[in-house]
Amino acid sequence: MSLQDLKFAFIVFVSLLVTPSTSSAQETQAHQHIEVSLRMIGHQVLLNYGDSISRVLPIVKEGDRYKIPFNTEFEFKPQELINTVNRVITETQLANSYIVEVENCETGEVVYSYEMNYLEQTDIIPCQSRTQPKSCYSLLVTLIDPIGIDQANLEVITNTTSPSISSSGLLYAFYGLLLAFAVLIGYFLWKRRKTSAIDPNLIPLGEYKFDKRNTELLIQHKRIELTSKEADLLLLLYNAANTTVERERILNRVWGDEGDYVGRTLDVFISKLRKKLEFDSKVKIVNIRGVGYKLVMDNSN
Repeated sequence: MSLQDLKFAFIVFVSLLVTPSTSSAQETQAHQHIEVSLRMIGHQVLLNYGDSISRVLPIVKEGDRYKIPFNTEFEFKPQELINTVNRVITETQLANSYIVEVENCETGEVVYSYEMNYLEQTDIIPCQSRTQPKSCYSLLVTLIDPIGIDQANLEVITNTTSPSISSSGLLYAFYGLLLAFAVLIGYFLWKRRKTSAIDPNLIPLGEYKFDKRNTELLIQHKRIELTSKEADLLLLLYNAANTTVERERILNRVWGDEGDYVGRTLDVFISKLRKKLEFDSKVKIVNIRGVGYKLVMDNSN
């Protein structure tokens, strides 16, 4: 169970147990719930792309929007992003309706956005299958109809602030909340065990699994070894899948300043990779004449 999961569970438990005396305390409590829920969204987005190391930066409130920044670049598939955000918002009961925008950190442009509305069922979700290239992104979340802690626990807050509640009633309430917290911890442990089976070093590549740590391709019961240069080349093409990577960029990124390659070295390595990827016809390295190469993956299934 990660530190972020524990932090989230602890805040939810404290939100049920602590007795706020003013509306300002309730607002602070709701803000904490929103912030932790949004950090969970950022955490899950990075996990989707095999990144369990990079950090989700502090949440920033901009007017009626919350910004989730990251300290790393990543690519994303809109459908996976939609599923991740929807799952976390549903589990944390954050809002009935919301808007998500993906902003490019360098240009400030919104490269993708969509709206979810559970109450009226008028979702607006464009271009779900169009993969966005690896870059620096921030998520902007606007909660149109938040439910949060302040509404979900209003009855609990009102009851615990009443002076007429007996000490035995408070004791029963405490034990009930303690049991709820234990169940919550159990749930997060279960979720942790479920996700821990996913090795962040294994990259799905059609029918293959690309083990970037051990520099090998896995398919069925076969293990196909890659040289370090082949692995670097394949990873570069994968990070820009379905887009052309220029020859000069490939040579600079993979061979750097070594200066010992000749004109056809890249073509030879491409040929070797094609041979090792021949077991899945939906994964191809295409030559864009006079420009470079492109890794094409058919994700129609």
